[in-house]
Amino acid sequence: MSAGDSNPAATPTPCEDIQGDGRWMSLHNRFVSDSKDKEPDVLFVGDSLVQLMHQFGVWRELFSPLHALNFGIGGDATQHVLWRLSNGELDNISPKVVVLWVGTNNHGHNAEQICGGIMAIVQVIKNKLPLAYTLVLGILPRGKLPNPLRERNAQVNQLVKEAVSSLPHASFLNVDPGFVHSDGSISHQDMYDYLHLTPQAYQAVCHPMHAHLKSMLEKPAEN
Repeated sequence: MSAGDSNPAATPTPCEDIQGDGRWMSLHNRFVSDSKDKEPDVLFVGDSLVQLMHQFGVWRELFSPLHALNFGIGGDATQHVLWRLSNGELDNISPKVVVLWVGTNNHGHNAEQICGGIMAIVQVIKNKLPLAYTLVLGILPRGKLPNPLRERNAQVNQLVKEAVSSLPHASFLNVDPGFVHSDGSISHQDMYDYLHLTPQAYQAVCHPMHAHLKSMLEKPAEN
């Protein structure tokens, strides 16, 4: 399926205000205004896995020193991130690296559609920030035991890995340290609700990612 109107995951869409509290749009507007007086080297964008990272010690320990900005919103799917980045969140900043972590919340979309959504975001970042490099993080496994969503996420990762392999301005990074045990289960000590990460799991995910980011930032710009 091609990206664009035929793929809901690749069609920029604001998040529906189900709670009636305007939370999503107010966070988006805050990110846009925040970006006007910040000069980040790294921008993290995505769903709750990005947003919650900000609340743990790993953010202060590893990512604040890299001059990182966090534009994560819980519940976001690819089409929501696509809308946000197309509507001002990238307009006032010029990070060297954009870290994208999204896709597990794309309910009702298949692996091809989600991959199309992720690649549409990569293209928007390229269009708006031609000198930036995009690091796409693999979607993590989910659920206590093997399930269709876990299989779908693994398929998305394979498709995205192949899709970015030919791009000079993007790459894929698998950040799963091995959350699925040999019996197919995920421990609540790693994912307390079998989706979101515990502090120890963030440590396991973020230390290798931090090392990867540091080496990227230390590379001389090629373009």
